Amino acid sequence: MSQKDWVEKDYYKILGVSKSASAADIKKAFRRIARDNHPDQNPDDKTAEARFKEASEANDVLGDPEKRKEYDETRSLFGGGFRFNKPGQAGGQAHGFEDLFRGAGGAGASGNISDLFGGLFNQGQTRRATQRGPRRGADIEGEASLTFEQAVEGTTISLRTTSDQPCSSCRGTGAKAGTLPRVCPTCEGSGMQSSQAGGVFQMSQPCVDCLGRGLIVDDPCPDCGGSGRGKSTKTMQVRIPAGVDDGQRIRLKGKGAAGENGGASGDLYVTVHVTPHRLFGRSGSNLTLEVPVTFAEASLGADIEIPTLGGPRVRLRIPAGTPNGRTMRVRGKGASKPDGHRGDLLVTVKVAVPDELSDEAKAALQEYASKAHEQNPRVALFGE
Repeated sequence: MSQKDWVEKDYYKILGVSKSASAADIKKAFRRIARDNHPDQNPDDKTAEARFKEASEANDVLGDPEKRKEYDETRSLFGGGFRFNKPGQAGGQAHGFEDLFRGAGGAGASGNISDLFGGLFNQGQTRRATQRGPRRGADIEGEASLTFEQAVEGTTISLRTTSDQPCSSCRGTGAKAGTLPRVCPTCEGSGMQSSQAGGVFQMSQPCVDCLGRGLIVDDPCPDCGGSGRGKSTKTMQVRIPAGVDDGQRIRLKGKGAAGENGGASGDLYVTVHVTPHRLFGRSGSNLTLEVPVTFAEASLGADIEIPTLGGPRVRLRIPAGTPNGRTMRVRGKGASKPDGHRGDLLVTVKVAVPDELSDEAKAALQEYASKAHEQNPRVALFGE
């Protein structure tokens, strides 16, 4: 995503939260939208797909404290809804947002946008730009769908990514092979111009001739059109740690787009989607399981066999008089923890009531009811 998107899009409105929303509120709002609009749940629904991508983009920015701060500063400086003119529109010469800030001291994904106004009160000093120095690569977003078992145990997946990188033909200069860009004579390579504001202050703004780059390309590279950027598609092996949750966003440092001029690579952010299991659930590092038992087993007690996730069956002792809904713990049969230990398996007993009874069974129950002399279990409902 570009700084232009930050200016034009209200990510708080997209997620339906206020500007003062906490990180937990933002995460909760994104999960709700992702759950309702995920492509796996809405096949062939372009509207849901667009909504999902839009919410993912908003969560990428607002879910990262540093990006959120930079986003708020950007919209504060330019105001929400600010738009750049496209060629043919009224309002003057069209400028690309990325080009506009490319020479402003590195403002962008790796710099602070406030650098753009570093020369606001410089009283005429000329600040040389550093746009040709090292520049951090862009971050990349990816998604991965995992089975319940893979999420619990951890796994390695193949992930195909597409990112922006320096054009391989011109090596990022934007100039045709055999030629080089020249220093902009207007701004002398700074990418910025100064002008008087009311006769008191000097305002710095991007150079109108080089669009803030500090360089002018006379013979553009035919492959990138002079932008110096190209697309790179690669497949990498990504390790997903054990115990990830559905909707969790994992950061893989240095796995994003390559940097420019020796700059560090960006990061790769992978949003994980976990397929529910037909038997097991999750509660942190513990697994959950509902086990049906008969009335006789719950009343008299029994030793029963229960399954474990990816392991052998284990025996569980049901104490006599176990009520419906009681939860028992089987230690060490849960999900893997970061420290190498495992959580527990939480087993909830569900007393199964038969759909049909034979005449002999009915007679036996009726005899039991007459001899048990049980108190009415609903007495407390009426305050008696």
